[in-house]
Order: sequence, then C-alpha cells, then structure tokens
Amino acid sequence: MNRVLGRADAIADGASKSYRPAKGGFTGLFAVRQGEAVTIYVNACPHLGVPLDGAPNRFLSTDGRHVVCSMHGAQFDIATGLCLQGPCAGDRLEAVAFQIVEGDIVVNAAAGL
Repeated sequence: MNRVLGRADAIADGASKSYRPAKGGFTGLFAVRQGEAVTIYVNACPHLGVPLDGAPNRFLSTDGRHVVCSMHGAQFDIATGLCLQGPCAGDRLEAVAFQIVEGDIVVNAAAGL
C-alpha cells in the first residue's frame, strides 16, 4: 500500500517540507528540493532519534546547503544524508524511497514513521 505525501511542486526550490507521521508513527518524514532533485528522509537524528526540525518545515541551514538538527546542530549533506559535523559524524539520515506519480510524491505506507 502506498501513501501520497503531497505535490512535489508544493516544495519550493531550496526549501524543505515536513510530513506528519502515519497513524501510530512517531517522527514522520521530510523532503528537501534542490532544482528538480527531491530527497526524502525519516525525520529523526541518528544521534538521539529526535525530530530534526525545531519548527515545522525548518530543516536547512541558513545558507540552504545542509540539513541541520535543531537539537544539537549536527549538519548533514542533503543529497546523501551523511552527517558532516556534530555528535553523529559519519552516521546517515535514513533515506526513504519514493516515486513521483503524476506530480504526487508517493512512498510505501510502511515508510510513514
């Protein structure tokens, strides 16, 4: 079974968007868009498992070059999820496989953490 998160074009270039957890889930997902590239991760820091955003849709550094954990400032590469700096350096965000179907972002329902 699949879950539609929303429209891909609803995420502005250079922006991020959070998606609520599926029923019974804890952390949810988030997407980052850079040009035509969209990346989706589980919204959980590999260090403590806490959501990365301190405010809705706020995942990126001020220059838009990295995902940042609001809890302790760890910085992650947007394209790979690799932690470049912080207490979880070398760990990765959990990437989520998805498809864009007729403009909608679609994930497997099991990815609705």
